[in-house]
Amino acid sequence: MGPRFIVAVLATVLSQLAVAQTTSKDVAKQTGEAADTLKSYSVEKKKEAVAYGKKLLSAADRDIKKLERAAAKASGDTKAQLQEEVKGLKADRAAVSKKLDEMGKASGEAWDGTKNAFADAYSDLKDGVEKTAKKLK
Repeated sequence: MGPRFIVAVLATVLSQLAVAQTTSKDVAKQTGEAADTLKSYSVEKKKEAVAYGKKLLSAADRDIKKLERAAAKASGDTKAQLQEEVKGLKADRAAVSKKLDEMGKASGEAWDGTKNAFADAYSDLKDGVEKTAKKLK
């Protein structure tokens, strides 16, 4: 994977909540592409994979912050529900971060398993973010 492709995928993922016209099918495809990109890294490219993972987490952090601000502006039962969902997303984000740490420490035979575990956990987190974002529309 070349740096241009990685930048393109990252830019796509970062903009997925910002573009109102993006469909959930598009978001799922983009998240899948980010996970597939990550899964394509070999152990020799571990530093690049971890850096890419950190960028994905930073993008997820921004998305969660947006949802948190939106939840704070909501009222009644909706507010309570959104705040609970954001709390869950933060817990999921912490689990993804742990998987990223494990990936950074992995080598040899453990590499593929930890790399795939991070990519799958990241995909689940982004799916959760998207589902919560839909409730705000």
